[in-house]
Amino acid sequence: MAPKSIISLFSLLPITAVLALNPSCAPGGNFDFTVWSLQLPTGSDGSVDTIKSKALQGCSGYTGPTFYTDKTNGELILTAPGNPDLTGCATTSGSEHCRTELREVNKSGQNTNWPPTGTNTNTVRLKVVKADDGTHGTAIGQVFAAEASKPLAEMYYSTKGDIVVGVKQDADSDQVVIKLGNVPVGTYFTYIMSYSNNVLSISINGNKTTLSTFDWDSPNCYFKTGNYNQGKTAVTSEVHIQSINVVHS
Repeated sequence: MAPKSIISLFSLLPITAVLALNPSCAPGGNFDFTVWSLQLPTGSDGSVDTIKSKALQGCSGYTGPTFYTDKTNGELILTAPGNPDLTGCATTSGSEHCRTELREVNKSGQNTNWPPTGTNTNTVRLKVVKADDGTHGTAIGQVFAAEASKPLAEMYYSTKGDIVVGVKQDADSDQVVIKLGNVPVGTYFTYIMSYSNNVLSISINGNKTTLSTFDWDSPNCYFKTGNYNQGKTAVTSEVHIQSINVVHS
């Protein structure tokens, strides 16, 4: 067995190689959902349908109309409907948009959060097949402040392939929007969201941007990842994920 220091080192490295995925399995046969639950665009406003971690796990785990396996390559496909006034989709409390989005939980399946000390990273390899037509596009990843119940950092992908992040100056302020890069629609890329050692940063294909946390006082946070549609019209957004890796140490 490799020493713990070596294991820790490799766990922090970006994912560049993707393990073979099984197209015959539900998403839980290809992805580790022991640290995720799933919010769906169904249910009722303020009380969307949520699939617990245990139900997501394994080759026979949950699959549905907006969360399923690509039968050609085993990737995870997440779709989300557009403007709820036009599509009738259900929104979470405090949101005007619909989502098919993973929310971080602990190994017992309960909602969790963590202090921004040590290492806290979420590394995702994906492609956006269809972005929504919202101001900045589809939200594909978040660092969410638990107590404030607001996103500290929300990363978006637009119809033009622009990737930006909105960072709130505090819980009640509007987002300050910072461009991170551009990846053509339908092209794979890897992002790393990190709030480690009290430093917030995002890397796109290895290009790292360190972000100010303004007036936030090192809030406990959790990760969200997936497809959070910000659209003005009824256009359905579509995200394909090859790998997800969360590290806390």
